[in-house]
Amino acid sequence: MSEGPARRRRRLLVGVAASVFVMVLAAGALAYTSRDDAPPPVELETITLTVPEGLSRAQTAELAREAGLTGSYLKASNGREGYLFPDTYELEKGAPAGDLVDLQTQTFKRRVAGVDLRYARSKNLTQRDVITIASMVEEEAQLDRERKLIAAVIYNRLREGIPLGIDATVRFATGNYDEPLTESELDTDSPYNTRLNAGLPPGPISSPGLASIEAAAHPAKVDYLYYVVEPGTCGQHSFSSTDAEFQADVTRYNEARAAAGGKSPDTCEE
Repeated sequence: MSEGPARRRRRLLVGVAASVFVMVLAAGALAYTSRDDAPPPVELETITLTVPEGLSRAQTAELAREAGLTGSYLKASNGREGYLFPDTYELEKGAPAGDLVDLQTQTFKRRVAGVDLRYARSKNLTQRDVITIASMVEEEAQLDRERKLIAAVIYNRLREGIPLGIDATVRFATGNYDEPLTESELDTDSPYNTRLNAGLPPGPISSPGLASIEAAAHPAKVDYLYYVVEPGTCGQHSFSSTDAEFQADVTRYNEARAAAGGKSPDTCEE
């Protein structure tokens, strides 16, 4: 005798339920077995690497090597001078140096996306120009309050067609970051020598932080054309608008330096 539709549905539901129950039991058994028998997950050993503001690619490459990263940082970062954001990064121990480059470039894009470039563009400056200016500001400014002032000097000298005269660009060209620059180095025939060439250097000379980038995009509204270290301070500069004022500041600096036995007349080491 054939089964009615309702009875067949009940038998089908019972069969499905039984199958599901068996599958649940099997899954539970598998999970239980996995928890008991599988090896514990491997915890990756990581390192924390801080890249300070104002380092060039060559200087950062040395940090990457000392941190145990593998491969060539210089090769991985080729063409990205100035676009490698300085920050603290966590990487797997022994990771390729290219991983650090990727993190730095991603951070650069994220952090710089919010910088308003309208003022710089009104002066016919591109984003690359702003980053180039910021890299010089990063090298020259030791006090936060002076970043916009130094940026203003750069803008004003560009407008007047006066060579920038920033020795940090010569250091970038020669690779001499630690010793006093010699006369021959100051005369280096390089497009990065801003003593000899008017205008901006071909590109950034270091990786600036956000404060310097903001200053380069929004310089102070002042007419300064010169600055020199203020004797008896640590990192402070004397700013001036005329050559006569500047020469007076330079004379005062040189006299203080002579009194200090030829050393920089600052208080940074006190």
